[in-house]
Amino acid sequence: MTSPAPDAAVAPATSRLEEEGEIAADYLEELLDIADLDGDIDIDIDHGRAAVEIVSEDEADTSLRKLAGRDGVVVDALQELTRLAVQAKTGERSRLMLDVDGYRARRRAELVTVAEEAIGRVREGGASVALAPMNPFERKVVHDAVAAAGLVSDSDGVEPHRRVVIRPA
Repeated sequence: MTSPAPDAAVAPATSRLEEEGEIAADYLEELLDIADLDGDIDIDIDHGRAAVEIVSEDEADTSLRKLAGRDGVVVDALQELTRLAVQAKTGERSRLMLDVDGYRARRRAELVTVAEEAIGRVREGGASVALAPMNPFERKVVHDAVAAAGLVSDSDGVEPHRRVVIRPA
């Protein structure tokens, strides 16, 4: 018996993620209509997840920033609601990532800088460094940066005070 070609296994996963993105886009378009906000929906697949971003049609229009909220709390809540809408349609839990007006992209860049500074302190002093509490998205970004630098990191504490601790390898 022969096994399917590697691309055969990727196609159903990609199709499922594209479906998640389409369902999320429909949900978010309705939300934008209700909130009377203008925005376009971009759908992509990133690191094995559906990635959806609400972008402004006009770069001068900052009204979408309301959907990011202070410290990203609104985009976090909106992401969870969108995941639930996808799950209601597909019957499967979604790991969809949502960005609004580039908030997560900007935050990712900030977090990589924070991680790089902490990695430098660990390498110089050899002692562990604990960062400020972060949400799951932020911790994932830091864990990825630490792993890429060849060090080790763990999450410590209980939400909402859960933080990344970086250790020498």
